Amino acid sequence: MDRVGRQEPTVSVILPYENTKGPEAIELYNKCGDRTALDWQVALTYDIMAVDEDGLWIHQKFGYSVPRRNGKSEMALARCIWGLAHGERILYTAHRTSTAHAIWDRLKHLCEKCDIPIDSSFKAFGKEHLYASTGGVIEFRTRTSSGALGEGYDVVIIDEAQEYTPEQETALKYVVTDSDNPQTIMFGTPPTAVSAGTVFPNYRKACLQTESYASGWAEWSVPKMSDPNDTELWWETNPSMGYHLNERKIRAEIGDAVDFNIQRLGLWIKYNQRSAIPRNEWEALKVATLPKFKGQLFCGVKFGLDGQNVALAVAVRTEDDKIFCEVVACRPTRLGVAWILDFLAHADIRKTVVDGKTGTDILLDAAKQAKIRRVEGVKVAEVIKANSTFDMAMEQGTFVHMSQSALDQVACNCERRKIGSSGGLGYASSLDGADICLLDAVILAHWCCSDTPAEKKKQNISY
Repeated sequence: MDRVGRQEPTVSVILPYENTKGPEAIELYNKCGDRTALDWQVALTYDIMAVDEDGLWIHQKFGYSVPRRNGKSEMALARCIWGLAHGERILYTAHRTSTAHAIWDRLKHLCEKCDIPIDSSFKAFGKEHLYASTGGVIEFRTRTSSGALGEGYDVVIIDEAQEYTPEQETALKYVVTDSDNPQTIMFGTPPTAVSAGTVFPNYRKACLQTESYASGWAEWSVPKMSDPNDTELWWETNPSMGYHLNERKIRAEIGDAVDFNIQRLGLWIKYNQRSAIPRNEWEALKVATLPKFKGQLFCGVKFGLDGQNVALAVAVRTEDDKIFCEVVACRPTRLGVAWILDFLAHADIRKTVVDGKTGTDILLDAAKQAKIRRVEGVKVAEVIKANSTFDMAMEQGTFVHMSQSALDQVACNCERRKIGSSGGLGYASSLDGADICLLDAVILAHWCCSDTPAEKKKQNISY
């Protein structure tokens, strides 16, 4: 056989077992004829459906994470087909209505193929269901904070689990309590900077620390930020490589390095783990002497949320491939933006990004009139990305500073705040009189520097 991706998880916590209903589920799935389960899908289905001597599920909860487009929903489909054939009541939930509807359509087709008689099939968006003559039931729902309350099921399936929130979990985790043999299955990809859910990463952490009862976990992932062009990592983290995935398809996906690491290499980043910046972590990022720089400066300008102050910070790459940042100044907005324009006009700056409702348009217009180029406003999604990129840089030690008392005070006395409506997180000051715009300006400058590729040197040709 030609080369295929790694068929065993890179990380897993599987409780020991001797018996499993997995072969029955795979036999039904393969009988449908559309696809044949791959080796990794077979093995994972066996683990999910492991049973003890009384026929009870070994793993009352099971979670797994697989990079996109590998076929991670196929194990859930096999589990659903078996459940229908054996009279289980199943609730299938997804983050998006379109996902739930697509799974309903696929399962209906598979049931027809493997001769599971369906007495009732309802396809209205948000209310889809399949009722089998065996007594098995599958209902499909888009997750809400109150969905399924008052109803009882044997199995709950959480698709797109990276978006599964604590409020949704509160509404769903008790719906299997009355079952004689309950099971909850969660699957998805690692959360991105804009993912709203925290249940999935918290469950993973508990499993890896063996703190979760009757629970299993499996993932295909890299342990740290990696080179997107390393093709060996593609084969290591994508079990369906060599089947319907290949290097040509994946190479076309390469863009943002962080997003590629999360979505294609399965990297888990602790976006929502830190509630504030501990002083010891901030101090560990301090350098005693000014590093040697390479390339131009990048600037971040942040107008404070309360409109009182505006801060200007700079970032520059160092020769040891880190990013050095410092605050230039933080002044009252009533003093205008002339001092910012003066700095931008006379420093060797490649690009400047600006955020804050109170002054962004004013600064952008003034920069345009002064013919200062590459001064841009940022969108909410970019601010979210800037904060998550900064968090990761602190985690990996690729951001450094020389300690400025005002910045130190703000950074070591801050708490998390929400950004936008899609789960993004930034920082807010927890100390009266300390303006978080100093740290926000540093975060913007750091992101501007890290997100901008190095300029290609012009080639001189002589004869």
